[in-house]
Amino acid sequence: MDKSTQLHIPLRMDWRDILQSAVERAIATMWDRFDEPLLLEDLADAAILSKFYFSRVFRDLTGTSPGRFLTAIRICQAKGLLLETSLTVTDISYRVGYNSLGTFTSRFTRSVSISPARFRALSHAGIPVLPRLSAPASGPDLGTVEGSVSVPETDLPTRIYVGAFKDPIVQGIPRSCDILDSPGRYRLDAVPDGLWFIKVAVVPVCDPGPFRRGRQPLFIGTSQVVTVRAGRVIEVDIATRAGCVFDLPILLALPELDSQRLPALELVAPRSS
Repeated sequence: MDKSTQLHIPLRMDWRDILQSAVERAIATMWDRFDEPLLLEDLADAAILSKFYFSRVFRDLTGTSPGRFLTAIRICQAKGLLLETSLTVTDISYRVGYNSLGTFTSRFTRSVSISPARFRALSHAGIPVLPRLSAPASGPDLGTVEGSVSVPETDLPTRIYVGAFKDPIVQGIPRSCDILDSPGRYRLDAVPDGLWFIKVAVVPVCDPGPFRRGRQPLFIGTSQVVTVRAGRVIEVDIATRAGCVFDLPILLALPELDSQRLPALELVAPRSS
């Protein structure tokens, strides 16, 4: 072994660092080959782990399964193609790894909360009002989650989205949503009894118009699982941070369909702290 080879061998590597590097390789493979019919075995091979051990380690680091992470990447890529190209929805479905237009459309709609065609149409129209952001409130078993959102220092004007989700993936319609124009207090009303994830996305504000990649979140935040009880107010403070490779893409139709001059939401109006 020559000296140049020896220089690339770490003197000490923690076992957790080794596992993180393994999962990073698998996630890089997903981003690079999302249009291919990747199997669990392919991803485990990229990680250089057995598929059973890989699945467990992957879930520990990302909060979800390799299959769901890959689906999130495909839907994220589809959103970009819908907004940045004139490709048909059918063409896009094939380009992001789906052999069935129906399967792609149903998964996109479930994840983004609107169909691919409507997502494209709304973005091109420069809509002044967003689609419904919160699931309708009904029934007696409703509680409230509130608290403070902190954001790392930045020179960019931002908008902060806070939502209650049943799943670690930010997809579909949040049960309750609040929007802030600066760090501070949020409030999520009409959250049913049960376990919830409170998710935060901090997005740079830009002019209304076509999709820009600059609308991707600057910072993100998440709570531990929150137990909501009817008639009670739960205090949950969330500190946001820069994203990392283990974070799933945000699939909800935000921030692409938002605009700087957003006057009101159907259920939740933007407010300053």
